[in-house]
Amino acid sequence: MTVFVIAALVAVLLVLALLLRPFLRTTASAQTSQRQLNAAIYREQIAKLEQDLAEGSLAQADYAQARTELQRRALDDTSEQDATARLHAPKRTVVALALVLPLVAVGLYLLIGSPAALSSGGGSAHMQNPQDMERLVAGLAKKLESEPDNLKGWAMLARSYKVMGRSQEAEKAFERAGSFIDNDASMLANYADVAAANAGGRLAGKPAQLIAKALQADPSNAMAQWLAGTAALEVRDYARALAIWQRLLTQMEPGSEDARMLQGAIEDVRSKSGAVAALPPAAAGAGPRIAAAASPGAPAAATAGASVSGTVELDASMKARAEPGATLMVIARLPGTRMPLAVLRVPASQFPAKFTLDDSLAMNPQALISTAREVELEARISKSGQAKPEPGDLYSAAQTVKVGAKGVALRVGQVRQ
Repeated sequence: MTVFVIAALVAVLLVLALLLRPFLRTTASAQTSQRQLNAAIYREQIAKLEQDLAEGSLAQADYAQARTELQRRALDDTSEQDATARLHAPKRTVVALALVLPLVAVGLYLLIGSPAALSSGGGSAHMQNPQDMERLVAGLAKKLESEPDNLKGWAMLARSYKVMGRSQEAEKAFERAGSFIDNDASMLANYADVAAANAGGRLAGKPAQLIAKALQADPSNAMAQWLAGTAALEVRDYARALAIWQRLLTQMEPGSEDARMLQGAIEDVRSKSGAVAALPPAAAGAGPRIAAAASPGAPAAATAGASVSGTVELDASMKARAEPGATLMVIARLPGTRMPLAVLRVPASQFPAKFTLDDSLAMNPQALISTAREVELEARISKSGQAKPEPGDLYSAAQTVKVGAKGVALRVGQVRQ
C-alpha cells in the first residue's frame, strides 16, 4: 500500500509540474531582452536624428518634434511590456489546478479503481510471503475475538486456516461462521473436508451431513460431488459412488488431468463392484479383506500387518519453496490407478521425514495395502493440504515397490505447473 501511495503521489506531482510549467517558468529574462532591444532601437534612431541635425539636413524644430515622438513611443512600449508580464503568473489558476487535480484523481480511483486491492495485497497475482500471511491471519483472528458476530470474517478466517493446513483451527472457525455459509456450497464442502481430515479421513457423521448440505445448495459443486462419491465408497455403496462421479465427469474438460484422475477412480470402483457382485452372498458380506482378495490381481489372502515404510527427503533446490504450514502427503496407489489406497498427512516441517503406510491409513476399507502385492508411492508437499494436486505443489517421482518393503527413499524435487 505504501509503494502504491508513493507512486501515485509522484505521478500527480509530475502531471502538476507539466501543467503549471507555463505559469511558473520565469519570463523576466525574455522581457528584459525585449526592453533592451527597444531601447537600442530608440537610441539608434535618436543618434540618427542628432546626426541629421548636425549635418543640417534636419531643422531644429523638426528634430525636437521627432525626438519627443520617439520618447513617447519608448515609454508606451515599456508600459505595455510590464502589463503583459503580469499576465504570465495567474495565482488563482495555479492554486486551483494544484488543489483540484489530486482531488479529481483520488475521486476517479475510488469510483472506477480497486481500493480493496490496497489492503488485500492485490489478490492471488501478488502472493505475500508466509510471514506476512501468518501476521495477517493472526490479526484477523484477534479482531474476530472482539467481533464474534462477524460471520463473514469467521468464514474468511476458516478458509485462510485451511489454506495454511491448520485443519483444527479451520474447523472451529467454520463453526463460528454459522449461518453465513449455510447456502454456500463451496464453503460447506471445504468445511466437510477439514472435518474429515480432523476425523482421520473418515467422512461418516458430521462430514457427510455437511456434504449433503453442500449438494442441496449447489448440486453441481465439484468438490462436494467428489466428497459425496468418496463417502459412498467408504460405506461400499458402489452404485451411488459411480452415479455421483460419472455425473461429475461430464462437468470436467475432456482429457484434463482432473478428468483422467476421476476416470481412473471410476474404473477402480467398477472393478471392485464387479468383484463383489460375483461373490456368493456369504462372501459378499464377509468384509473388505475377502472382497478385495477376489478382485483381479489381488493376492489370495491379505497379509496381516503388511506395510511400506521409508523416508522422504527434500531436494536442496526445493527448500526455498517449502512454505511453513505446508502439508506433506505420502500416497500409495495400485500401479496404473489414481485412487489412493492409503495416505499419510503430516506437517512438512522437518526432513528427512520417516513414513509408514499400512491399513490404518486406508482411504477405503474395501481397498487395503495388505491386499495388494505392490504399490506405487509418491510424496507431495501441498500448500493448501488438498487431496487434489494443485499448481505449485512439490512432488517426488513415483516408485513402484513390493508391499512389505522398508527403507524406501522418496526425494521431492519437482514443482507441479
